[in-house]
Amino acid sequence: MTNPNQSAVDFLDTCRARVDVELERCLDRPAASTRLLDAMRYSVLGGGKRIRPALCLAAARAVGQSGEEALTPACAVELIHAYSLIHDDLPAMDDDDLRRGRATTHIAFDEATAILAGDALQALAFGLLAEAPGLAPATRLAMVQELSGASGQSGMVGGQAIDLESVGKTLSLNQLETMHRQKTGALIEASVRMGALTAPDIRPQDLGALTRYAEALGLAFQVQDDLLDIEGDTSVIGKPRGSDAARSKPTYPSLLGIDGAREHLSALLSCALESLEGFGSEAQSLRAMADYVVARTH
Repeated sequence: MTNPNQSAVDFLDTCRARVDVELERCLDRPAASTRLLDAMRYSVLGGGKRIRPALCLAAARAVGQSGEEALTPACAVELIHAYSLIHDDLPAMDDDDLRRGRATTHIAFDEATAILAGDALQALAFGLLAEAPGLAPATRLAMVQELSGASGQSGMVGGQAIDLESVGKTLSLNQLETMHRQKTGALIEASVRMGALTAPDIRPQDLGALTRYAEALGLAFQVQDDLLDIEGDTSVIGKPRGSDAARSKPTYPSLLGIDGAREHLSALLSCALESLEGFGSEAQSLRAMADYVVARTH
């Protein structure tokens, strides 16, 4: 595999700049507690690659939209992602002290404030979607359904529950992928589908192709995460290397070996790219993002 291509890096940089400005605006509003708002801003605005928002914007571009209609949905996805990281890092979950190269939210503030910040970010995400500009009410509702399904007991939260229940156990590949389709893949899939839904007349076959792309990419993202946990540099990946092994968590390398995990990653990339064969240059950003995800170093 090659290093992330420059087109993906440029696209990510552009998306990050647009999304960060909008996130800043969304978080520039009154709150009952200044400390709570500070914790929300700390968790959202303190770095991050913005891969999920970029996928949302790229999917909108792939179906012929300008991307402006996808900006609020992209921010909503990132707020849900930020809330999930706050809660994942808590002592009752993964008990991590470091995230994105700095103290996790419960360390920088306190555990109670971190929990409330995550709760508030989740509420803010759905509030933003409900009033997203440039979208018909039916589209907003469809996006709320997408994001709530991806976030809840059958999606991200359900996957996290399986992850906690699987510590110290040996899972089959099918069981491992079921867990990661929910824990990691569901939000990536929602990001792509929400971007696609900005096109009011999107063809079912196009939405299906983009969904298959996102499903493969979501699993590829997790395989690369597992490899980075073994091979990455803590100063680069922004969290302690080897934390999964230290907790006896099931991973792709522990099940398939490092070489086997790399082969599986390559197969998932091929599947993602093949799903886009019916699209032309308008899906180039999605292709570039797939290459980026499997070659990233953090």
